[in-house]
Amino acid sequence: MQTLRRSVPYALPIKFLQFGQGNFLRGFFDWQIDLLNERTGLNAGVVVVRPRGGSGSPLLDVQDGLFTTVVRGLDEHGAPVSEYRTIACVQREINPATMYGDYLALAQLPELRFIVSNTTEAGIATNDTDAFDDAPPSTFPAKLARLLFDRYTCFNGSLEKGLVLLPCELIENNGPALKAAVLHFAHLWQLDAGFAAWLDSACVFCSTLVDRIVTGFPDGEADAIAADLGYTDQFLVAAEYYYLFVIEGPAWLADELKLAGADLNIRLVDDIAPYKKRKVGILNGGHTALVPVALLAGLETVGEAVNDEQVGGFLFDTLAQEIIPALPLPQDELRQFARDVLLRFRNPYIQHRLASIALNSWSKFAARIAPQLLRYVELQGQLPQRLVLALAATMRLYRGDVMALADDGATLAWFKAAWQDVDAGDLSLAQLAQGWLANDKVWGRDMNAVPGLAQAVAGALARIDAMGMRGALQALQ
Repeated sequence: MQTLRRSVPYALPIKFLQFGQGNFLRGFFDWQIDLLNERTGLNAGVVVVRPRGGSGSPLLDVQDGLFTTVVRGLDEHGAPVSEYRTIACVQREINPATMYGDYLALAQLPELRFIVSNTTEAGIATNDTDAFDDAPPSTFPAKLARLLFDRYTCFNGSLEKGLVLLPCELIENNGPALKAAVLHFAHLWQLDAGFAAWLDSACVFCSTLVDRIVTGFPDGEADAIAADLGYTDQFLVAAEYYYLFVIEGPAWLADELKLAGADLNIRLVDDIAPYKKRKVGILNGGHTALVPVALLAGLETVGEAVNDEQVGGFLFDTLAQEIIPALPLPQDELRQFARDVLLRFRNPYIQHRLASIALNSWSKFAARIAPQLLRYVELQGQLPQRLVLALAATMRLYRGDVMALADDGATLAWFKAAWQDVDAGDLSLAQLAQGWLANDKVWGRDMNAVPGLAQAVAGALARIDAMGMRGALQALQ
C-alpha cells in the first residue's frame, strides 16, 4: 500500500511557526489552520519546530508534511461522527538540534506572522546557562528569544514585522509568562535595549485556552483505517469531535486569521478568565466529582459512568444543581457547555479510564470543586449534598482498597495512618473528616470553618460504608 505523499509541490507561504510536533497541536491547531485555508482563503503554511530536539522519531518531512486526522465522537445532536481529513498546511519540520541554521533562517521570512507553541507545562522555563551563541540553546524560551532577536535585527526593528504569539501551554496567563521568559534571556544576554521595546510595540503575546482530547495514533485500528484511506500514514492522529480555541487578544486578529465566516469554534475575547472558570468548574470539576463516586460504584471508564443511570444521573444533577449555579457566568451559556461536556464524556471512541483521572485527586478537588462548594454555601446558605458526597467518596477512595493510589507522599501517608486509626477504633469518621479538612496546605484554608461540613462528610462516609456507594447515591433522592 502506498504511503501518504504530496502529489503537487509545496505552495503555501509560511505564516505560522509551530513549536511542537506532537499529537495535540497536529490534531487541534493544524487541523483548524487547514480548515481556515479551505474555507476562508487564509493561505497559510506552517513550519513545525521541535522545541527540545534530540528526538529520534522521523520528521514530518518523510510524508512531505502531510498527515491525517481522525475526528470521532458525538455531534451536537448526539449522533456518531467519524471524519478523516488530510492536513496539508504543514510545509516542513525543522529540528534545531541538527538544523540550527535552517531554524534561524525562519526569522527572515517576510510573511511569517504567528508563532504557536505547546511545549508542555514545563516548557516555558528559564535558566541562567543558555547562551546567545549556543547552537541551539536548551530551553524553548531561549530558542524563541534568539529567533525574535534575529528577526528584529534582520528587519531593522520594523514594527510591521512583529509577530503574534499564541502559546498553548496549560499554565495561567501563558501569554505574559512566555513574554517574561523571552525578556529574561534578552536581559541575560544584554541584547540591544531596542529589542525589548520592539517586543512591546510590535509583538503581541496572547493568552489562550485550548480544549480538545487528542488521543494520538490509533493503535489497533491503523490497518483498518489505512484500508479505508487507501494509504498508510505513520503520523495518523485521532481526536474527539469537540474543540474550543479561546484567544485573549486584540480585535484586529479576527481579520488577520480570517475568522469571519469560518464556522470554527475559535473565540477572540478581551478576557479569557470566564472561559477558564467554565472549563475548570464544569469539565474538570465534573470529572473530579464523578471519578471517586464511579470507582466506588464499580465502574472503570468515564463512558460507562455517564451512561450508568444512577451514576450518570448523579453527575447531571451535580452539574445542574450545584456547580452551574455557583459559577458567576451566564447560566444559559453554562448549561449549553454542560450539555457539550456530557456528550464528550459519552464519546464511544474514547476509553477514558477513571483510574487515570484519579491521579493527584486532592489538588484537583481543591482547585476544581472547593471554590464551587464554598460559593454554593455563600449563595444558598446550605451545603451542596452531591459535592459533599463526592468529597466523602474521595476520602473513602483514599482508603486504598479500590485502586492503587497516586498522590504526594505526605497525603498518602496521612490517609494510610488515618484509616488504620479508624479501623482500630481510635479515630471516628468525624475526626477523620475534621483532620483532613483542616489541612490548609491542600485547601489554602481550614475548611472546618464551613458550618456543618465535617459532620456532613462524616455522615456521607458512614452511608458509603453501610450501604455501599450505590446505596449512598440512592439516599440522595
